[in-house]
Amino acid sequence: MTTNRKLSGVLPVFQTPYHDDESIDFETLQREIEWLFERGADGIVMAMVSETLRLSTDERQALAEAACVFAGPHGSTVISVGAESTHTAERLAKHAEDCGATALMAIPPVSIGVGDAEQLRYYERLLKAVSIPVIVQDASGYVGKPMSIALQARMWREFHPRVLFKPEAVPIGQRLSELRDATEGQAAVFEGSGGIALVDSFHRGIVGTMPGADLIDALVALWRALQAGDESRAYSISLPLSALVALQTGLDGFLAIEKYLLHKQGIFRNTLIRGPVAFRLDEETRQEVDRLFTKLSDAVTAP
Repeated sequence: MTTNRKLSGVLPVFQTPYHDDESIDFETLQREIEWLFERGADGIVMAMVSETLRLSTDERQALAEAACVFAGPHGSTVISVGAESTHTAERLAKHAEDCGATALMAIPPVSIGVGDAEQLRYYERLLKAVSIPVIVQDASGYVGKPMSIALQARMWREFHPRVLFKPEAVPIGQRLSELRDATEGQAAVFEGSGGIALVDSFHRGIVGTMPGADLIDALVALWRALQAGDESRAYSISLPLSALVALQTGLDGFLAIEKYLLHKQGIFRNTLIRGPVAFRLDEETRQEVDRLFTKLSDAVTAP
């Protein structure tokens, strides 16, 4: 698969921090984004674990503006613009491009199941509304239904190299290979499972990963080990990483554990998530997170 020079490597999806009144804490957001680049991120992403589905349109635009400003001097910025209407998605796409985003990412609508023809029209309008790349995110690991490989291959044929992919439908590895083969090995594809499928996905030809922000040290170390062909180090990091990510069941599971670990590392002031939520971090799970985080940190720092 070909590599887009500005869109490859480790691009973590940042978490959105809140004040106690649940308004966005932009000071902490800036600290988070700068910390990610200091730890070796190649770019940052505003997407589902940024709680985009729980933000108003005005808040999404304000968050996109801030992300582009804070990341601008350091690396690429990907802004998620998926929405329930094509009209709103197009509005968000134009706004993100105006803010200086490197690329857009979009999930299809999640409140209604539409066929390939409607999904194609949705993405066509986004691609025609802007001049920057668009990453097609199949977020069916969290919401919606899987996108067909045939549809994704058609979008690649009609819009490459400006269309990229983040497939999350299961089984991830097999579908990733199907997409690779359907696009003649040329489509740029990101792993998007929090890193749990990173080693397998790397061997299938991905150009990068879009994990959570909380495990940036481990993800950068793992990505570099894979690039260097150091499989012993890659697996020593991947095993505790995968065990930790496996605890994050569903979107709210990712939110709860990632915010807990960002707070634990001194980046976030609190662990607030906008409700209603489907997952809460109980004490026994927290203890297991702590144990696995220690093991993961030891694996990263091991000679």
